[in-house]
Amino acid sequence: QVQPVQFGGGLVQPGGSLSLPCAASASKSVMGWFRQGPGKARGFVAAIKWTRGSTYYADSVKCRFTIAGDSAKNTAYLQMNKLKVEDTAVYYCATSYSDCVWGEHEYDSWGQGTQVTVSS
Repeated sequence: QVQPVQFGGGLVQPGGSLSLPCAASASKSVMGWFRQGPGKARGFVAAIKWTRGSTYYADSVKCRFTIAGDSAKNTAYLQMNKLKVEDTAVYYCATSYSDCVWGEHEYDSWGQGTQVTVSS
């Protein structure tokens, strides 16, 4: 199957903002983002369920990151505000048919990843 295509990323100062778009070729139940920081395991960041537009966030990004999207276009955006140095990571977009959004193993199609670096 065709992988989701990611855009965006780059270098930003602490307190700044970035948007990470992701476009999937197939309609699935869930689109999510995971990230892997230097020396860390990949972990859940946020997800959206298309049926109701429900969104889910890791505690570390709540009130700073927001997902918005268009289910008809299979496209979503992870808007990242008030970025911190500890947000530095490779961010992956992924899609899933599962009803569960939290686990990495629930996702069966992964984007190529994009680097986000937060540094002054």
